[in-house]
Amino acid sequence: MNTKLVESLVEIIQSLTAEEKDLLNRKMNLNKKIQERPFYEVASPEERAKAFQEWAESHRLDTPILSDEAISRESIYGDRW
Repeated sequence: MNTKLVESLVEIIQSLTAEEKDLLNRKMNLNKKIQERPFYEVASPEERAKAFQEWAESHRLDTPILSDEAISRESIYGDRW
């Protein structure tokens, strides 16, 4: 932990005027609202693509592949179509 930084921040915050403290509080609440929003709302297209790629790569590569019969329309729907 950077205690010197924290102490410096405390000194700065204590020296703020009421108007500056109000502005700081509004900015901090804004950041909190951004953090509470879902990832897909706040992420850039590049961040979403990277997250998807990481998700895709997190799956096992030795999973057996389904046969054509297993994924055929007939085997899925049977007599319903």
